Amino acid sequence: MAKILLIDDDPDVRTILSKALHKQGYEVDTASSREEALSKLEQGLPLVILLDVLLSGTDGRELCREIKTDKKTQGIYVIMFSGHPGAASRFEGYGADDFIVKPVNMQSLVDKLASRLVQ
Repeated sequence: MAKILLIDDDPDVRTILSKALHKQGYEVDTASSREEALSKLEQGLPLVILLDVLLSGTDGRELCREIKTDKKTQGIYVIMFSGHPGAASRFEGYGADDFIVKPVNMQSLVDKLASRLVQ
Protein backbone atom coordinates (compact mmCIF):
# COMPACT_ATOMS: atom_id res chain seq x y z
CA MET A 1 0.00 0.00 0.00
CA ALA A 2 1.47 3.35 -1.09
CA LYS A 3 1.94 5.86 1.73
CA ILE A 4 0.82 9.48 1.42
CA LEU A 5 1.48 12.30 3.88
CA LEU A 6 -1.34 14.87 3.79
CA ILE A 7 -0.39 18.25 5.27
CA ASP A 8 -3.21 20.74 5.83
CA ASP A 9 -4.19 22.87 8.82
CA ASP A 10 -7.92 22.35 8.16
CA PRO A 11 -9.14 19.25 10.05
CA ASP A 12 -12.13 18.85 7.72
CA VAL A 13 -9.89 18.74 4.65
CA ARG A 14 -7.59 16.21 6.35
CA THR A 15 -10.53 14.00 7.32
CA ILE A 16 -12.31 14.11 3.95
CA LEU A 17 -9.19 13.59 1.83
CA SER A 18 -7.68 10.91 4.05
CA LYS A 19 -10.94 8.90 4.06
CA ALA A 20 -11.32 9.22 0.29
CA LEU A 21 -7.69 8.22 -0.35
CA HIS A 22 -7.92 5.32 2.08
CA LYS A 23 -10.94 4.04 0.11
CA GLN A 24 -8.72 4.12 -2.98
CA GLY A 25 -6.22 1.83 -1.23
CA TYR A 26 -3.66 4.35 -0.01
CA GLU A 27 -2.15 4.49 3.45
CA VAL A 28 -2.61 8.09 4.59
CA ASP A 29 -0.86 9.86 7.43
CA THR A 30 -1.73 13.46 8.25
CA ALA A 31 -0.07 16.52 9.71
CA SER A 32 -1.53 19.91 10.56
CA SER A 33 1.66 21.98 10.80
CA ARG A 34 5.24 22.27 9.57
CA GLU A 35 6.58 20.87 12.82
CA GLU A 36 4.23 17.88 12.80
CA ALA A 37 5.02 17.19 9.13
CA LEU A 38 8.78 17.23 9.73
CA SER A 39 8.31 14.91 12.71
CA LYS A 40 6.28 12.48 10.56
CA LEU A 41 9.01 12.56 7.91
CA GLU A 42 11.55 11.56 10.57
CA GLN A 43 9.40 8.51 11.38
CA GLY A 44 9.22 7.29 7.77
CA LEU A 45 9.11 8.57 4.23
CA PRO A 46 5.93 8.58 2.15
CA LEU A 47 5.92 8.16 -1.61
CA VAL A 48 3.80 11.30 -2.03
CA ILE A 49 3.16 14.45 0.00
CA LEU A 50 -0.05 16.45 -0.48
CA LEU A 51 0.73 19.92 0.85
CA ASP A 52 -1.54 22.91 1.31
CA VAL A 53 -0.01 26.16 0.08
CA LEU A 54 -1.19 28.14 3.12
CA LEU A 55 -0.65 26.59 6.53
CA SER A 56 -1.30 28.37 9.82
CA GLY A 57 1.97 29.83 11.04
CA THR A 58 3.99 28.95 7.95
CA ASP A 59 3.99 29.01 4.18
CA GLY A 60 3.52 25.60 2.57
CA ARG A 61 5.76 26.69 -0.29
CA GLU A 62 8.64 27.22 2.12
CA LEU A 63 7.99 23.80 3.66
CA CYS A 64 8.06 22.35 0.16
CA ARG A 65 11.41 24.02 -0.46
CA GLU A 66 12.74 22.51 2.80
CA ILE A 67 11.56 19.06 1.75
CA LYS A 68 13.00 19.35 -1.75
CA THR A 69 16.42 20.61 -0.59
CA ASP A 70 16.92 17.91 2.07
CA LYS A 71 18.80 14.94 0.58
CA LYS A 72 16.71 12.52 2.64
CA THR A 73 13.34 13.81 1.39
CA GLN A 74 14.07 15.46 -1.96
CA GLY A 75 12.87 12.45 -3.97
CA ILE A 76 9.36 12.52 -2.50
CA TYR A 77 6.74 13.55 -5.04
CA VAL A 78 5.06 16.73 -3.72
CA ILE A 79 1.64 17.86 -4.90
CA MET A 80 0.64 21.26 -3.57
CA PHE A 81 -2.98 22.38 -3.39
CA SER A 82 -4.88 25.57 -2.68
CA GLY A 83 -8.28 27.15 -3.03
CA HIS A 84 -6.81 30.61 -3.55
CA PRO A 85 -7.05 32.12 -7.03
CA GLY A 86 -3.68 32.40 -8.72
CA ALA A 87 -1.90 30.01 -6.37
CA ALA A 88 -1.18 27.60 -9.21
CA SER A 89 1.09 30.13 -10.87
CA ARG A 90 2.95 30.80 -7.62
CA PHE A 91 3.89 27.25 -6.54
CA GLU A 92 6.65 26.91 -9.12
CA GLY A 93 10.12 27.70 -7.92
CA TYR A 94 9.53 26.00 -4.59
CA GLY A 95 10.18 22.50 -5.90
CA ALA A 96 6.65 21.10 -6.00
CA ASP A 97 6.09 18.46 -8.65
CA ASP A 98 2.44 19.23 -9.30
CA PHE A 99 -0.51 21.38 -8.22
CA ILE A 100 -4.23 20.79 -7.74
CA VAL A 101 -7.04 23.22 -6.94
CA LYS A 102 -9.36 23.04 -3.92
CA PRO A 103 -11.96 21.80 -3.71
CA VAL A 104 -10.05 18.73 -4.80
CA ASN A 105 -11.48 16.76 -7.68
CA MET A 106 -10.89 13.25 -6.31
CA GLN A 107 -10.79 11.58 -9.72
CA SER A 108 -8.14 14.00 -10.91
CA LEU A 109 -6.10 13.44 -7.74
CA VAL A 110 -6.42 9.66 -7.97
CA ASP A 111 -5.34 9.80 -11.63
CA LYS A 112 -2.28 11.88 -10.74
CA LEU A 113 -1.37 9.51 -7.92
CA ALA A 114 -1.86 6.43 -10.07
CA SER A 115 0.30 7.78 -12.88
CA ARG A 116 3.03 8.80 -10.44
CA LEU A 117 3.05 5.62 -8.38
CA VAL A 118 3.36 3.27 -11.38
CA GLN A 119 6.50 5.01 -12.67
